[in-house]
Amino acid sequence: MRTEILDPERVLVNRAEAGDWVWIFALEPAGGATRLISRNRIGMKGAAAGQRLGMLVMAPGSLVMERKMLLGIKERAERLALEQRLASLDEDGPRAAVDLYWLPLGAGGHFVRLNGRVYEAVAARLGRRRRFDLYHSALQVELPEGTYVIEQAPVPNLSGADRGVVAEGAVGSRLAARLRIFRYEIRLWRGGHIPDVAEAVDSPRRLTTDEATARHLLATVPEVPTPVWGRDELHTGEMWNCNAVIAWITARSGLDGESIAPPAEGRAPGWRAGLTVARSQASDRAPASHPVPPGR
Repeated sequence: MRTEILDPERVLVNRAEAGDWVWIFALEPAGGATRLISRNRIGMKGAAAGQRLGMLVMAPGSLVMERKMLLGIKERAERLALEQRLASLDEDGPRAAVDLYWLPLGAGGHFVRLNGRVYEAVAARLGRRRRFDLYHSALQVELPEGTYVIEQAPVPNLSGADRGVVAEGAVGSRLAARLRIFRYEIRLWRGGHIPDVAEAVDSPRRLTTDEATARHLLATVPEVPTPVWGRDELHTGEMWNCNAVIAWITARSGLDGESIAPPAEGRAPGWRAGLTVARSQASDRAPASHPVPPGR
């Protein structure tokens, strides 16, 4: 492969010496974000039947490899951008920050997006209201010693320590949680990243720059409740999900979760559930008041 075109921040084109294979990497603007495209063109004119059959066999494996490669580039690019942003802060700038990100439900996953649309269509019909865009939330905390990502996510593998997992819960049913695909995890991931952060809408929302509040927020994460995802085991009137987790953490750390709303024309199912549980627990832990006898 030889580099035929190198246009920084726009395109990289490689071509095989024989001229029958061109591999292009292109960057395109996409609504305030950047889309990375990988495209191959392979000439098969005059190719033998065996070569054509080999291409058919190779294509699925190439698809898997390229997707993982692109996700790896995406992760590194986002991490580098964050490091550059932190390095650009003035010495008198905030030493800490808590940012909230709103991500469209199903960002990066067609199956989840389709299920979300079906759910919202049914909920809107039952509630006799119009449909809204659905969002899920995640937090990013910046401190002098590093950056932390807080979110609820599926369990991709058993190496949870690498992602800062502090708790797990069941999805749909506690009985089904014996299988990994029916469990979720709560991450307090130092140096981690938010998947599909490039698709976030009206984000980040800066909640505070107070270092003590940011550290208190980190300390509350391992205490978050872990009821069954998608059900209302805590009787709040809403399902428990990732928004409930983020709302609970926000409220328990002393931030005003009531004033936080999803982007315009959007809805964040579960947010009220997290706030309700946080208020209930705060009330239960409040010290009882006793009358003081005279003379004391």
